[in-house]
Amino acid sequence: MIRNPILRGFYPDPSICRVGDDFYIVNSSFSFYPGVPIFHSRDLVNWEQIGHVLDRPSQLHVTYEMISAGIFAPTIRYHNGTYYMITTNMTGFMNFIVTASDPAGPWSDPIPVPEAHGIDPSLFFDDDGKAYFCGTAGGFGSDEYDHQVIKCAEIDVTTGKFVSEPWVVGDGYARNAVAPEGPHIYKRNGWYYLLIAEGGTEHFHAVMISRSRDIHGPFELYQGNPILTHRHLGKEYPICNIGHADIVDTPSGEWYMVALASRLVNGYHKPLGRETFIMPMTWEDDWPVVCPSDGCCAFTYPDPNLPLHPFSDRPERERAYVHPSFEDFTKAAPSMAWNYLGTPQDDFISRDEKGLTIRMLPTGMVPTEFEGEDAADFMTHMLKCGHTDKTLPFYGRRLQSFDFTAQAVMSAAFSGSEAAGLIIIQNEANQVRLEMKAAPEPGKVCARALRVVCDTSIGIRHYAETVLGEACLPEAESYVLTIRSESNHFTLSVGEDEGFVLASDVSGDFLGSETAGGFVGAYIGLFATGNGAESEHTATFASFLLENAE
Repeated sequence: MIRNPILRGFYPDPSICRVGDDFYIVNSSFSFYPGVPIFHSRDLVNWEQIGHVLDRPSQLHVTYEMISAGIFAPTIRYHNGTYYMITTNMTGFMNFIVTASDPAGPWSDPIPVPEAHGIDPSLFFDDDGKAYFCGTAGGFGSDEYDHQVIKCAEIDVTTGKFVSEPWVVGDGYARNAVAPEGPHIYKRNGWYYLLIAEGGTEHFHAVMISRSRDIHGPFELYQGNPILTHRHLGKEYPICNIGHADIVDTPSGEWYMVALASRLVNGYHKPLGRETFIMPMTWEDDWPVVCPSDGCCAFTYPDPNLPLHPFSDRPERERAYVHPSFEDFTKAAPSMAWNYLGTPQDDFISRDEKGLTIRMLPTGMVPTEFEGEDAADFMTHMLKCGHTDKTLPFYGRRLQSFDFTAQAVMSAAFSGSEAAGLIIIQNEANQVRLEMKAAPEPGKVCARALRVVCDTSIGIRHYAETVLGEACLPEAESYVLTIRSESNHFTLSVGEDEGFVLASDVSGDFLGSETAGGFVGAYIGLFATGNGAESEHTATFASFLLENAE
């Protein structure tokens, strides 16, 4: 069976394309580096990450100042032997294209699209070889439209320049629709189809479609809109805020839609963020019908009519993609699961036979650069980020389950304000940390469990830090740090077999976008910081375990 989500954890805004028997998906990565993970499959069931599209500083400048800035809504397309990825970097607000002959890379340096004054760009290649840009415009004070609209223009993909004046192809299905965005254009049976998201990316998200015989329009809105939404199912349905879709056909003629959606836990909480789901689609009277018969996305579907193509290093039960559960850094480099938060401005991570070593940079784990009035306005704050030359001493990967065991074996010495350990982070100042630091008593270290909560009613950067538990323990050559989660409630401990429990039943429900704001899902990772002080010390992690119970 297809098991949803096919990409678990924070993999939003999926875009899919097929080249022969091969399928590829890319996702938004916001301020994480490297950016735009790319996945490959031949059966739409089993997926393997083959790289990141943006894996060099020359391609991607993002910072930790605001996690929900950075890369928005990439689109992947293929034409005449070349793969194209187009996206928006909100850290600097630039639309650009990169290209590759192999989807695993390397991808080119960015080709700016300077006339695209909006977000969520897409490319469409027509039968005559002409290329068209399609994207969201307006709504940000960027042009004459105070309401977002969808614009199209012919484009030279080699230069990024428009070769026609842009024209409006739609502004949503509802009157004064909220956030018409994420557009994609397709052509089938002589019809041009415009697929968009609408309603905002939270609970009222939806997918709308219109069509025209001419790419210039006018586009006829489908009376069956929305063709996909879960907003009418209420807040107890376990899959919520589905939307921002892309479609693909198979070599056998079947059709599928991929879309973002979130799984719920403990009521209406979604700390894993927006994940990638897939569902079947058919056509009736030249209009798409998504999830025929029941109209909503399910957790399982029958396999497509494609040869099964499992990856040999994965147990059969793990049909949806998950990253390796155990990584021995003393023997191998980290997997593709790992990301920095922001483009690393400092070479602070190294690896050798001792493990993965993080230098204790001065930057603290809670950024504070933008406290003040501007922090209260999400868009103003996001567009102002990107000035810092600092690096956050963090290295992490996506949480993919509500029930997990995370464990790291760490060696470090501490003085002053230095600290290192495990962190779960979402949206700047919303964190749970298990950290070790210097103790007042010689020969001892202090172990602490902390919760950091951002008050979004005051402003994005105002936060409260609470010590949930602490203990002075004897210094040791290494420390085993464990965070265990049961239904998104955490137990934080130090030592073998959960040795000393610092805190238990710590709710992680505040780590979802419905409370924390922003667009990302929770990460878990490793950190080492001087907390404002220059340091020559390091923390070395011999191994990392992230074992999902489901």
